[in-house]
Amino acid sequence: MIMDYIEQKPGVLGGKAVIKDTRIGVDVILEKIGAGETIEELLKAYPFLKREALLACISYGAASVRNETLIDVE
Repeated sequence: MIMDYIEQKPGVLGGKAVIKDTRIGVDVILEKIGAGETIEELLKAYPFLKREALLACISYGAASVRNETLIDVE
């Protein structure tokens, strides 16, 4: 499901993950949600997006940190 809505292309936002066929970065959507915006508010701000695309951004973010390795550098 994630890759149905998220893509990375070298010529779009420097290869960052974006919602397909847009220049809206996944990071922008995650930042807005983290700041308290709701899915409904985002859909009003970006009426051309689907709810599933926004949910795919959240899933993409979760998948990105799921396998992170943290290294203590003290």
